[in-house]
Parts: sequence; C-alpha cells; structure tokens
Amino acid sequence: MTTMTRRTFIQWAGAGAVAAHTVSIADVVRAATVKQPSAGSQILVVVTLYGGNDGLNTVIPYNDAVYHAMRGTVAYREDQVFLLGESLGLNNSMAGFKTFWDNKQLAIVRGVGYPNPDRSHFSSMAIWQTASRTPSRTGWLGRWLETQPADPFRAIGLGSTLPPLLVGERRSGTALPLSGFRLPTGALATDVSRLAMTTPEDNVLKAAAARSIRDLFTVAGTVTPVLKNEAPPATDLPTAIGGNAGGDSNLSAQLNAVAKLIAVGAPTQIWSVSLGGFDTHANEQGVQSRLLGALSTSISTFMSQMRSLGRSKDVTVIVYSEFGRRVRANASDGTDHGTSGPVFLIGERINGGFFGEQPSLNQLKDDDLPVTVDFRSVYASILEDVLATSSRDILNGWTTKLPLFALSA
Repeated sequence: MTTMTRRTFIQWAGAGAVAAHTVSIADVVRAATVKQPSAGSQILVVVTLYGGNDGLNTVIPYNDAVYHAMRGTVAYREDQVFLLGESLGLNNSMAGFKTFWDNKQLAIVRGVGYPNPDRSHFSSMAIWQTASRTPSRTGWLGRWLETQPADPFRAIGLGSTLPPLLVGERRSGTALPLSGFRLPTGALATDVSRLAMTTPEDNVLKAAAARSIRDLFTVAGTVTPVLKNEAPPATDLPTAIGGNAGGDSNLSAQLNAVAKLIAVGAPTQIWSVSLGGFDTHANEQGVQSRLLGALSTSISTFMSQMRSLGRSKDVTVIVYSEFGRRVRANASDGTDHGTSGPVFLIGERINGGFFGEQPSLNQLKDDDLPVTVDFRSVYASILEDVLATSSRDILNGWTTKLPLFALSA
C-alpha cells in the first residue's frame, strides 16, 4: 500500500490546488468576515481575450472599401452591425456592449498596441501583462501590489494558475481555482487529514502544503454552499442580449463566482478573468461571433449583478487581447496574427465614446494596422484614476494617460 505523503497528495489532487499563491474560495469568504471593504472601494476586473481577437471584425469599418476588398466573405456589411458612429459598427453578437455604449458606459480605445509589434502569442501577451517591451519578471499589477500593504486577497486571478500580470517581486496576487479538486473519502480521507496537521518542525513549504490541504477540506462545508447560492440578480439586461451568437463560456462561470464573492464582501480590489479561443485562422465569423456574444453576455450579466448589489459605481472592467489580426483574410476564411486592436473599458465612471485614432486601412505595412495608441496610456489611466496610484514607477516612467474616467478614484 502506498504511503500518502504531502508530496504524493499534491500530485494526486492536482498542482493547482496547492500551488504557490493559491487560495480557496473559502479563504476569501473567511477574509470578508474580518476585512470588509470600505464604502466606495474601487474594483478593477481585467478580462484577457487569449488568442488575438480580430479588432476589425469587432469594431467594424463597414463602409471602408479597402476593408471589403481585403476581407471578402469575412467582412461585415452595414446591415450586419450595431451602428456606433464615425462609420464604425459593433459586431452584432454584442448587444450588451451596445447598451453600454448607448448609456455612455463604454469607452472604445482604438488602434491599441506597442512599438515594433511581435506576432507571437507568448511574446505579445508577455509584453501586455508585464507592460514592458523587454523581458520582465513582474506584471504591471504585480508591481502595483508591491506598493500596497501585504494582503493575499487584494488581487485574485480566477483559474488554477496565476496570470503573469499579477506577479510581483516580493508579493503577488492569488490564484483561485474554480474546480479540479478531488476530495478523498473513507480511510484515505483520514490519512490525508493527518497531513493537514502542522508540527513545530515543519519548514515553510510543509506548513504551506498543510494549510492548502486544510483548505481543500473546507470546500465541502464553505465553498460548495457559496457557489450553490443564488447569484446576485441581473434584472435589467437588454432583451436582445447575445445577438445571434448567444451561448455561454467559462467566462460566465468566472464572473458569476466574482459576483458571489463581492456579494459576501470579499475585500478584493483586482480580479483577473479570461476567455480563450480567439486565434481565428479559419472560419472566423462564426467562431468569433460566438465568443464575442459570450463576452458581451457575461459582462452585461455581471454589471447588472453589480447594480443589484449597489456596487456598479465601484466597478471598472477592461477587456484586451494580445494583438489584433491582419487586414487581409486568408484562404481559410480566417485571419492571421496582426498588430493593433481595440481595448474596451466599461463602467459607470467611464467617459463613454471613442478614444484614439482609428487605424487607416490606406496606411498598412505588410497588411498590418498601425498602432495609434500605446497600451501603457490605458494602463496609466487605470492606475491613476481607478487605483489612485502614480503610473511613473509602475510603468517605468510612463505617465501619458487618456481621459477615460469622469471621476477619479
């Protein structure tokens, strides 16, 4: 019979359950009972779209002859989009975002990217998450965490691994798995429960593993009831939400967990969630439309939940992807890795409207869009006006910002 040790338990249960900087939902709920957030505390929700979202088929120049000539059947016509103004339209799967736009609660920053773009998923995402064109061990929000009092609940990433944007030098955010735990039963449960006990001889890592094991046994009594509770109501959604895409995604589950934890008073300022699948090299229209519909529906529902909790004025959502796509469609009715794309910011403190210059389709380089806004200007606006922190040190001297917010933090 194999002896159960903390090492074998970690391997058996899954590394995500006990990885460094990992905490259970139960920890957040317990923290909320002793660290209630102050009234008006700002909450930032970062939504990462992995794969490189096609900005031209998200915010669409439907009247541009070059767009139609280079996109062919991948292009959208005027009658297939939600009209925004300036001859631009929103993908028709994003009815929820159109409602934000009409309510002046959506900012669309156009042409966002970085100098000398890199079309590699890994390299480009690393640049976005670290806010550095050269390799960096820390994320931009991880560096912000370094300026704050130590608190493992200040920034949380939903998922089994911590996103690089929340990694700091001395302290980092926390990873919060939504699932993946296999709780032991019978004699094995008794065996494992002993591993949850600590002794004075334990080193730091053994003590941390024991704490993680105890957290796993807390899931059944604390996490499961929380997740089974009714979510905060979302009663004021647009009737056409989801457009012709509809559907659901893991993003919905992530944001629903965030809403439930905000409802019980989780003292978290930054939440990181994500949606993948945007690497649309083939059959783009249907795939991207479904994903954008899921994005729009999930965020619309989440913001409605925040209104029901009286927290909507405290929440800002940013949506970004590592790069846009080439202007010219490929032979598979898809698009390949490109450069700049739109960034979305949503909230009641947002100055709704367009920011940045729309990239010209008459000034392409190798079928790529020019970058008209450096992404660090978006980050600087968030740091200054949401997190009430000078951007200079966090962004290596970068201070240029955009007037995205009507009110300061």
